[in-house]
Amino acid sequence: MVKALGKKIKRIAWGITGSGDQMIETYNTLVDIKNKTGIETMVFLSKEGETVMKWYHLWDKIQKDFPNFKTDAGPNSPFIAGPLQMGYYDFVLIAPATANTVAKIVCGIADSLVTNAVSQTAKGSTPIYIMPVDQKRGTVKTAAPTGRTFELRMREVDVTNSEKLARMENITVLESPYDIYDVVGIERPELKL
Repeated sequence: MVKALGKKIKRIAWGITGSGDQMIETYNTLVDIKNKTGIETMVFLSKEGETVMKWYHLWDKIQKDFPNFKTDAGPNSPFIAGPLQMGYYDFVLIAPATANTVAKIVCGIADSLVTNAVSQTAKGSTPIYIMPVDQKRGTVKTAAPTGRTFELRMREVDVTNSEKLARMENITVLESPYDIYDVVGIERPELKL
């Protein structure tokens, strides 16, 4: 369980990368939080995040559910780094985060809208929460857009980068989309088994 921020959350900046793993669960969690709290959520996507949202048939829905919506036109375009650094948003969430995004953040590379947002936000006091998809050694089950489940084997380099990410300043690693409820400070829904 992740510690709550301990203050009333008004605004979240949610960055989406090109990972489909846990995308539907993450999306449903953010919609549920928005509906329960009225928290304003600004969504910003990497170019690959846009591809994944279309692949999972969420492209039209996300624009309707989260009208404050921005797509990557370059590392600093649209300009979101300033408001993120200055605390306009209560926290930044990158979920789910691809191995590529995590590796870039760990190495200090800020060449996309998402990685630059993390790099610049880390210089301020706005908390950053990242949910890497490659966190545990071994295999994980995931779902395709059709709902078919399959297994992925985690690469050692990707798990190691997620471990490095957890040690970086001003970054908290989330294990699952349900940890977002803890950050916001609201009760998690009952999981249906």
